[in-house]
Amino acid sequence: MEKEAPAHPDRESRLAADAPDTGPGQVLGAEDLGAFLGRTPRLAVAFSGGCDSACLLAAAREAGCHVRAYRVDTPFQPAFERDDAARAAAALGVPLVTIPLDMLGRADVCANGPDRCYRCKGVIFDAIRAQVEADAAAGLWDGAPAFGDPMPDDVRQAAPGPAADAQAPSGIPLADGTNASDDPARRPGFRALAERGVVSPLRRAGLAKAQVRALGARLARDGAAGEDPAALLADKPSFPCLAAFVPAGEPITADALARAARTRGL
Repeated sequence: MEKEAPAHPDRESRLAADAPDTGPGQVLGAEDLGAFLGRTPRLAVAFSGGCDSACLLAAAREAGCHVRAYRVDTPFQPAFERDDAARAAAALGVPLVTIPLDMLGRADVCANGPDRCYRCKGVIFDAIRAQVEADAAAGLWDGAPAFGDPMPDDVRQAAPGPAADAQAPSGIPLADGTNASDDPARRPGFRALAERGVVSPLRRAGLAKAQVRALGARLARDGAAGEDPAALLADKPSFPCLAAFVPAGEPITADALARAARTRGL
């Protein structure tokens, strides 16, 4: 099965500067990863099944956080992402919640306009936040201390948008695997993260993609994934969602996604 070729090493080592509208949760180099995890007893992680979010999950476990992983299941994601996510979560002993989303039923997303990524990310993170709150109401987060100040002050005070109070009512921060090599000037989805108060601890720690891979490999060597160190996906190539391979402006349909999958050898 062919996957996206690994990025050039130089690209994975570079740091992408903040854009004017970068959200406070994504400010480059704002806070050490250990400092954030050390005062964050509970953490919900949006888990794509990729290297970055797997590393974040492992680091949170190592720091003693009560962490739960949340992923969405849409036609935009190839099956191997689902399988990789399940493998990583199982190896780490982290509960994984899968949320089915009818993304093909979202006309605003499937119009495939210039803001597709922004709209899609908004749908995804709204669904994950709703599930985190439902799980909290059902007592699934019980047993973890709620002490400390888990959301950085600058994130809490500055995050605008439809779901800016990312802690309410559960008090549980929602994080993703955005790293310091991800360029906000080229990724409209950054705006959706900012509007929803999502925290990107790897980017805030100034960790480039290459450093995230190195951290994941170190955690694997240290036994974070038990007898399945490869489950931490430290060497996994980056792979955009299938919608990224549908030409801009062409409507996203099941047939268009199937064609995109075939062109990628999936």
